Amino acid sequence: MPRPSPAPIALLVPLALLLSACAGTSSAGTSVGGAGGGTDGSGSLTLEVGDQRGGSEAVLRAAGELDDLKYKIRWSTFTSGPPLLEAVNAKAVDVGAVGNTPPVFAAGAGSKISVVAASHGTAAGDTILVPNDSPLKSPRELKGRSVAVAQGSSAHFQLIASLKKAGLGFKDVKVKYLQPADALAAFTSGKVDAWAVWDPYSSQILRGKKGRVLTDGDGLVNGLSFQVAAPGALKDKKKSAAISDYLRRLRKAQDWVFEHPEAWAKVWAKDTGLPYEVALDAVKRTNGTRVPVAVDKNVVTSEQEIADTFTALKLIPRRIDFGDFVDTRFNGDLPPSTTKPRTYRKES
Repeated sequence: MPRPSPAPIALLVPLALLLSACAGTSSAGTSVGGAGGGTDGSGSLTLEVGDQRGGSEAVLRAAGELDDLKYKIRWSTFTSGPPLLEAVNAKAVDVGAVGNTPPVFAAGAGSKISVVAASHGTAAGDTILVPNDSPLKSPRELKGRSVAVAQGSSAHFQLIASLKKAGLGFKDVKVKYLQPADALAAFTSGKVDAWAVWDPYSSQILRGKKGRVLTDGDGLVNGLSFQVAAPGALKDKKKSAAISDYLRRLRKAQDWVFEHPEAWAKVWAKDTGLPYEVALDAVKRTNGTRVPVAVDKNVVTSEQEIADTFTALKLIPRRIDFGDFVDTRFNGDLPPSTTKPRTYRKES
């Protein structure tokens, strides 16, 4: 396969700085916010929140949902879901956001975690990308080809599901376990034939015209993302009340993103270093489609399928019952998880 020309450095460098919800290693970074998101919150309780760059803190602040807090928030920044969940298990973080696959791996490792909230969006941003000049036209043609993917990420399961739909098994491809920065370099230099990844990486490659979508996860994977809490924090009456308030604010912020996609894209771009056009593409394709939903039986069943898939492949050490890692006390009157994702709404 011909080697594609490298993408411009200015276009690709921000990707190495992004903090994804799916896989990677932790990043040192802690800040404290109180009323209005400042450092002088009057609340005596401090909620330890795991976050990613351009994540919960950014959207809450943009939506004005950090105003009038009756507790402080200490934000700890991670590059991904797995290390964030390690911190939850270690009781260093009370609650934090992850994608649909890291909780399965954490549960398989025996971590003490509780899924307390969910959102449902399209999986159109979960893609398998190939270079523009690749001869591959369908997922079935991936047989014998090399595919980069982050182990334990949402893209990992999307790759397995896409191969299965095409009549292939996981062993039919040459899997290269690479974190996004390394996978990006391998993809743009022609060292791998395909890259299974998520937004905003998908949008970055497509906007930069450095690749095309071979297939995506829309209608194939569940499109769920979660807030995961430490069981010990949930047993603390005051912290549980703070988590409830925090989740309510996040739901309102998600509604704000849907009503103000362009405004959110500007904030997201500034916070992550992404070009605005890429951020807006990712909002349209993925980020702005999310709907807060109940953590219900359908969530458990869907996540159990992911868990059983990785167990069968011996990628997690034991079978788990995902329902054992769910706490439904914060569902309230949220719609069921089968609620259709939103569609992009242009601001007037």
